Amino acid sequence: MLKVTEAAVEQIRTAALQGRAVGMALRVAARRADDGSIEYGMGFDDTHEDDAPIEFDGLTVVVAATSRPLLQGTTLDWVELEPGQRRFIFVPPDAAPDAAPERAADAAAQRPAAGGCGSGGCSRCGG
Repeated sequence: MLKVTEAAVEQIRTAALQGRAVGMALRVAARRADDGSIEYGMGFDDTHEDDAPIEFDGLTVVVAATSRPLLQGTTLDWVELEPGQRRFIFVPPDAAPDAAPERAADAAAQRPAAGGCGSGGCSRCGG
């Protein structure tokens, strides 16, 4: 299933505090684009009946059934892509954890979080 790094958990908690979303779950979603790539999204949300909640150091992350296969083995991280530019990235299983850190960051840089934390699409997420 989805993995969330310690750095990402810390930033998500900060974003929840700043956005008055403390206690809400973080919803992570993925969908296959027309070109075959995977598009990722995330944001604070309530849990729903078909969600699979995952706990990361007290943070609840929920994933709907339709996103689970696409997120299998993916890692959500909070990284500095360029000096002073930090954002959430989704690292697919083929780029982590055995890949060299540079290769994982290069692959992940092409898969930034969209429509939520770290993408500029959600002011609560601190990205």
